[in-house]
Amino acid sequence: MNQSAPDPAPVLALKGVSKSFGAVRALQDVSLQLFAGEAHALAGENGAGKSTLIKALAGVHRPDGGEVLLDGEPVVFHGPADARDAGIAVIYQEPTLFPDLSVAENIFMGRQPRRSLGRIDRGAVHGTTAALMRRLGVDLAPDRPARGLSIADQQIVEIAKALSFDARVLIMDEPTAALTGSETARLFAVVRALRAEGAAVLFISHRLEEIFALCQRVTTLRDGRWISSEPLEGLTEEDLVRRMVGRDLDDLYPKQDAEVGEVALSVHRLTREGVFRDVSFDVRRGEIVALAGLVGAGRTEVAQAVFGVDRADAGEVKVAGTVLRPGSPTAAMDAGLALVPEDRRQRGLVMDMSIERNIGLTGLGEVRRRGLVSRALEHDRAADWAVRLQLKYNRLADTMGVLSGGNQQKVVLAKWLATGPAVLIVDEPTRGIDVGTKAEVHRLLSSLAAEGLAVLMISSDLPEVIGMADRVLVMHEGRLVAEIPRGGATEESVMAAATGRKGRAAA
Repeated sequence: MNQSAPDPAPVLALKGVSKSFGAVRALQDVSLQLFAGEAHALAGENGAGKSTLIKALAGVHRPDGGEVLLDGEPVVFHGPADARDAGIAVIYQEPTLFPDLSVAENIFMGRQPRRSLGRIDRGAVHGTTAALMRRLGVDLAPDRPARGLSIADQQIVEIAKALSFDARVLIMDEPTAALTGSETARLFAVVRALRAEGAAVLFISHRLEEIFALCQRVTTLRDGRWISSEPLEGLTEEDLVRRMVGRDLDDLYPKQDAEVGEVALSVHRLTREGVFRDVSFDVRRGEIVALAGLVGAGRTEVAQAVFGVDRADAGEVKVAGTVLRPGSPTAAMDAGLALVPEDRRQRGLVMDMSIERNIGLTGLGEVRRRGLVSRALEHDRAADWAVRLQLKYNRLADTMGVLSGGNQQKVVLAKWLATGPAVLIVDEPTRGIDVGTKAEVHRLLSSLAAEGLAVLMISSDLPEVIGMADRVLVMHEGRLVAEIPRGGATEESVMAAATGRKGRAAA
């Protein structure tokens, strides 16, 4: 009688791990197993404990209880260097390279091979880097400066650095958040090649379709607790969402009926040479109008010109019939415009400031008394908006860095909604936030439109565009090429216009 082969031992595992920060229990009795040659997804809403788990594996945090096991043996990492030496590498959403050094110098920083007399063996550095790039199937010159590399290429450099350390476990934290479709496809090809070589991959993404496309197993966390670990085969996105949020999420796009009123925002023949040209559209009170298109089509640039961040070369912008002074965000704010930018951390928030101070930045005049900011008024204003937007926080005096990505997005929204705008421009409002918070943001935008606010939404998420927009404006190579009513908007019709395969539809 033949005996079946024993199950392979995990390369890296967590067993009953717990971690607290003061009164906050970030992880509670969490277990996870990563196997060689497998891509394992880690799913959960913002605040579920994913980041803490990653840091426990990477040696940043030492667990309060439980064990980290390497090849079945308990191990204690005293810092990230210990984890790296054990073959564990983390690829973060935003790589941190030295911009003035070359690709090869970044990969071997601090551990360059030496010749006799201690001189750096540059030939060996470049030759090894070239071999790593061939192994990854990527054409990236070793002597190319890191400055100017795309986020996708920077991530490839980080992966090559991990391979140079003989990494056996690759942890990828939201690696595709800032990538185009083609860049994501290239990254996935690299990951599949590493899996084929026997690497264990832990993959974290809010994009469920990526999890199903790349991974074989998934572990779900909720509120710091382990919910499940299971094969993805036979699982649906609805099943995974239910595990993540603890309920069915049928209403991800809760579009309310709204009475469409007069024109609130009118853009006429707006042009910025070399970026976009001859862009005209209106947004009425009660409408959500989506601006769709591929990355590089000019959508964000149009929004920035409308708000006055960038100065247009021609055309005009009107708010409630009044022409705005070009290139003046102050004039735009005074007229009732609000802009929630795509990059909330760099352009939407001051990360070192408190939550309440960030919410109050757009209304300092309202919380000032005798020339000084009243902390009591500032706190009350922030507390009011925190309740309205169901913000999850410990103290309003905490800095922004303690909040999850979804709650940071809510603070940006609160900051601008507190100005009482007539027109809200939101650029990628749900990028990088979990599915539960995404539904909350959609519900908020829908209710604001129902109250009479005009909303211009820029989004690369086609289901979001189709689910939330009353009209879809599509850009292609700097021009507005189609206007599609809600009833005619499908992923196929929007993509046909975005790729230049369909001429301008009738308004």
